[in-house]
Amino acid sequence: MPAVFDNSDNGEKEYYSVEFPDLDGVFSEGHGLAESMMNASEALGLALYNVPDNKLPHPTSIKKIQEICRTNYPNAKVYPVAVDLDKTAEEVVPVMVKKNTRIPGKLAKQAEKAGINFSKTLTEALEEKLVHN
Repeated sequence: MPAVFDNSDNGEKEYYSVEFPDLDGVFSEGHGLAESMMNASEALGLALYNVPDNKLPHPTSIKKIQEICRTNYPNAKVYPVAVDLDKTAEEVVPVMVKKNTRIPGKLAKQAEKAGINFSKTLTEALEEKLVHN
């Protein structure tokens, strides 16, 4: 995913702010290009790790972003940022919340007898419903 690395808005020459033009609200920063690139990859992973493959944004070409930057950010550089979304998903521990719900008693008994995990089943059902909406 292309990102804009800009060091013109600060007093430190080696301090970069990083913005992903194709992703609203995804920013990063760092001292030097190496740290900025590493932080940008982490920010990108956190923004996209749970987005289904068919919903991932299509990146704008680096050339097009460079053309826009020439006018608005003449000192900025545009670099592609890579991320392993599977690795990020493994490293991220989702915050779990407790939700109380009501279901028919007969259904609850049948599910308990079958050894069905209620939390897992509800999570899977919600994920499926959200993907199809």
